[in-house]
Amino acid sequence: MSPLQLTHFTAVSAVGHGVAETLDALERQRGGLAPCAFESVDLPTHIGEVRGVDKAALPDELSGYNCRNNRLAQLGLLQDGFAHAVAKSATRWGSDRIGVFIGTSTSGILETELAYREWAATGALPQSFNYAGAHNSFSVGDFVRHALRLEGPATVVCTACSSSAKVFASAQRMISVGLIDAAVVGGVDSLCLTTLYGFHSLQLTSRYACRPFDIARDGISIGEAAAFALLERLPEQLDNNAILLLGAGESSDAYHMSSPHPEGRGARASIEQALAAASLEPTDIDYINLHGTATVSNDSAEDLAVSAVFGTQVPCSSTKGATGHTLGAAGALEAVICALAIRHGLMPGGLNTRTVDPKLHVHYLRENRRSNVNRVLSNSFGFGGANCSLIFGRAA
Repeated sequence: MSPLQLTHFTAVSAVGHGVAETLDALERQRGGLAPCAFESVDLPTHIGEVRGVDKAALPDELSGYNCRNNRLAQLGLLQDGFAHAVAKSATRWGSDRIGVFIGTSTSGILETELAYREWAATGALPQSFNYAGAHNSFSVGDFVRHALRLEGPATVVCTACSSSAKVFASAQRMISVGLIDAAVVGGVDSLCLTTLYGFHSLQLTSRYACRPFDIARDGISIGEAAAFALLERLPEQLDNNAILLLGAGESSDAYHMSSPHPEGRGARASIEQALAAASLEPTDIDYINLHGTATVSNDSAEDLAVSAVFGTQVPCSSTKGATGHTLGAAGALEAVICALAIRHGLMPGGLNTRTVDPKLHVHYLRENRRSNVNRVLSNSFGFGGANCSLIFGRAA
């Protein structure tokens, strides 16, 4: 695989707005999870809610896209000069040569829930009901393309929790065949009642702030986030500290609708494909950002996959103890965290984990570690066995 440069990236999540606040939270081991007080939800669980989403008003010309998910996307696009960086890239390549690839799972579901709530009360959907702009899955991709004034191809990937990891692979393929020269990739997923009550009904939510890889782990904490990266072809002169996408691996184990293969076969296949795509050996990886959802079965299956490939020495952790599980946005959010880890030599310790499950084998970090970080693997594994592993690295 030909590497691509992450020339710009940004994120908003429960731990902060933009990369500076995100980095500060990682360095201080400050989490963003709190007892659930979202909408009318009455559940004993913790969530990772992003502050200020409802104040992120859309421009008048984009008002037809109004929903929580697109307001969250707008909030993300406003961070770290990201929209300006995309505009500069459009000047270089042409606005029709930049693609948009967004991962989501919830999309505009909350807006649909609110519409049906009004229908139940009044017998009619709201006059503002706009299915294409605010309710269907493609809405967020179309919104981002219009918000950034891009004219290239746009697509939305919905493969549950691997959605916004897979967009990196989709963009790389389209760039490699010459259809585009750059891509805005990212993930946006917002809180809604369907996911909160749905995961609770599956007995997958924790009463506490989630504890990945802990002996007492008992479920996830659902979060929301918007994260974006600008991927471009490598320039003729490349800064040694540039962050690159080096490899991507994808697999589908199709073992069960909501549970991973118990031996982690699909996860292992995606990891091995990512290493092969990057022409790297397991010993070349300095840190692994685990999918690490904090459910018993997911952490156990990932542990088997990772330890089978890397053994027990490569430092690993899950950052979902800080951000919550942001579902379709998790891959992009954790890609940004990996880029920060490389840039700042930081392996973030996993929050809330007090005693690592002795039945698990990976080298799980509970405290931050400072070190040179040159190559990072990030795992994202979705329902139905839709798996994706990404490798990022320093250009040098």
